[in-house]
Amino acid sequence: MIFKNVIEKYKSRYFISNIDLADMGESNRIIVHIASIILFCFSLFFLSLYTILFYKELPKHSHSLIYYAVYAILCIYTFFATKQKKDIDRAKVYIRSAVPLYVMMYVIFGQAVYTFLDGLYFNGFITACITAIIVLAVCSFSPILFLLGLTITIGCMAPGLYTAFGVSGLANSVIMAVLMFWLALYKRRIEKNHIQFLKKQKQSLEVKTFGNFTLIYENKVVKFSRSKSDELLGYLIYKKGSSVKTKELLTVLYGDHADSARYGSSLRNLIVDIKHTLGDLEIQNFFIAEYNNFRINPEVIKCDYYDFLAGDSPAIKSFAGEFMSQFSWAEETAAFLEQKALKK
Repeated sequence: MIFKNVIEKYKSRYFISNIDLADMGESNRIIVHIASIILFCFSLFFLSLYTILFYKELPKHSHSLIYYAVYAILCIYTFFATKQKKDIDRAKVYIRSAVPLYVMMYVIFGQAVYTFLDGLYFNGFITACITAIIVLAVCSFSPILFLLGLTITIGCMAPGLYTAFGVSGLANSVIMAVLMFWLALYKRRIEKNHIQFLKKQKQSLEVKTFGNFTLIYENKVVKFSRSKSDELLGYLIYKKGSSVKTKELLTVLYGDHADSARYGSSLRNLIVDIKHTLGDLEIQNFFIAEYNNFRINPEVIKCDYYDFLAGDSPAIKSFAGEFMSQFSWAEETAAFLEQKALKK
C-alpha cells in the first residue's frame, strides 16, 4: 500500500507523457548526435595514438585499446540511431531519442567502472561524475533510470572507494549520488511545470495555414519586421517539429543556388527578428534554434494543418484548396491535402 502511494505521488509530481516530451526528445537527439561525433573523434585519436606509439607491444595496452574501441562502437551506433528521419510520429520522438541517450549514458558509466576496477580510482570516479553532471545539465531523462545508472555505478565502485578513500570517501560518493538524483527530480518537476504553462499558452497561440499563413496570439495577428520571417516560420510549421538545418532553409527561402556566404546574414536577421518579436510578446518555447538546427514546437500551438492531418472533421471541412498560398514551396502540399480531403 505504501509502495503504491509512493508510485502515485511520483507520477503526479514527475510523470510526463511521451507526446509532451517530444520537443525535449528532439533536443536530446541533436545533443547525442553531436556528442557521438565528438566522442568518436576522441576515441579514434587515442586508438591511433596507442597503435602508433606502442605497435610493438600492443598486448600490454589491450585494456586501453578495448576502452577506446568500445567508445568508437558506441559512437557509431548513437550516430546512426540519432540521424534525423522523416515523418516520425510525435508520440515516438522522445522514445526514439531516449534509447540512444540511455545507451550512451550507461555505456560511459560502465567504462567509468571498468577504469575504476582497473586501479585508476580517481579517473573512473571522475568520469562517472562528469557524465552524470553533463546529462543533468543538457538532457531530458527519467530520474528513475538515471538513479538506476548511478546506483549500479556507485555500487560497483563501493569496495574500491572504501579501500582507497575510507568510510568518508564512500559516504561522500553516496551523498553525491543522492544529491544528483534530487537534482534530477527537481529538473523533471521544472520541466513538468513548464509544459503545463505551455499548454495554457496554446489556448492563445494559433497558426492558420489554410489560405495565407497567419500567426495569431491573443486574437491579434503577429507581425514581423521582415517579410520572409513569416515564410521561415511557415516552413517550420510545415515540417511539424522536425529540425531543419541552415542549408535547407536557405534553399527554401532564397532558391537552390543560395549559399551561406551570400545569404547567411539575411537568414540570421530573420532569426533575430522572429526571436525578438516572439520575445516581446512573451511567447515561449515555440521557435527553437539549437546548434544550427531550427524547429517549432507543435505541442504549444493550435494549427488547422495539424488538426487536418489528425483527421479533425471541422479542419477538413475548412480546407478550400489553399495552403500557405503566398509561398511557392507549399503548392505540392496543397495538392496533397486536396486529394486527402476528397477521400474523406
